[in-house]
Amino acid sequence: MIDLQNKDYCPTIEEVGGYVRNPVFSQFCAELMETCACREKIEYSKCSLASGWNLKFKKSGKSLCTIYPREQYFTVLLVVGRKEREPFEAMLPDCTPVLRDIYARTKEGCGQRWLMIDLEDRDELYRDVLRGIALRAGV
Repeated sequence: MIDLQNKDYCPTIEEVGGYVRNPVFSQFCAELMETCACREKIEYSKCSLASGWNLKFKKSGKSLCTIYPREQYFTVLLVVGRKEREPFEAMLPDCTPVLRDIYARTKEGCGQRWLMIDLEDRDELYRDVLRGIALRAGV
């Protein structure tokens, strides 16, 4: 198994999927790339809250989300910025109580909310997160 803290070895997306050991990770990445016409970039983060290798998804230079691999699940960082705020909040009533709660508990800073969402199943929360990313991508 790969060591996500080893900054000297950049893993492939397949190796990251092997680390996560949950097929939802690969499904989510594939669906995200297809829906938003974006690509992943594997980067090493020295951030004390989530150090190690992660995947950033960007479209036309704009960051759509960051995925932090965990064992058996993964965490998606979805930034809701000024441009997305109104359509995202309009979408919230149709979202899962979990996502509504995460949004409500996340403090706004500089006109943004940085939502940290754990995914392990291909369920309604999975769909809501993809919808939120698609809003950010302008799809």
